[in-house]
Amino acid sequence: MGTQAEAAESHAPARMPLQCAMFRFEWLSRFPITSWAPIPLRLIVGYGFMEHGFAKLARGSDAFATILDAIGVPAPHFMAWSTILVEVLGGFAVLLGAFVALVSVPMATVLLVAALTVHLPYGFSSIKLMAVTAAGAQFGPPGYETDLLYLACLAALVLGGSGPLAIDGLIRKRRKVEHS
Repeated sequence: MGTQAEAAESHAPARMPLQCAMFRFEWLSRFPITSWAPIPLRLIVGYGFMEHGFAKLARGSDAFATILDAIGVPAPHFMAWSTILVEVLGGFAVLLGAFVALVSVPMATVLLVAALTVHLPYGFSSIKLMAVTAAGAQFGPPGYETDLLYLACLAALVLGGSGPLAIDGLIRKRRKVEHS
């Protein structure tokens, strides 16, 4: 005795959890604060890369080149300077949200090389508590976990955008105005 519409409505509760999940997501995406999510990624990734580059500079590029030579990297002096420049300049670009898709390629390359040549033998975990002494906690060599986290952050920034207060956004706006 019921119509097709009534029959369809009787099945609505079975679809309710999916509809609720979709509603929550849509509501969240309308909340203005979600557009700011890339900013902490930019700050952490940008600063982290710059810090690693400056640490290499502080110890001297020759010291880093010696390490690269010991692990069999070809042209160690050239690669040392290339890595330092990628870390400092790429980190600064990510921090500003400038050319993120472009600078992510050499940054990801540095991360993959580090993961495969230095960190892989030590496993996944980046924190290996070896002992606690009177001098404090003693840690073993880090694994590739942090490299993967940096790669995931770079991928999120490339795929999702740099967010507000990014130079990439200003460039996009300027291009829209010029093409209008």
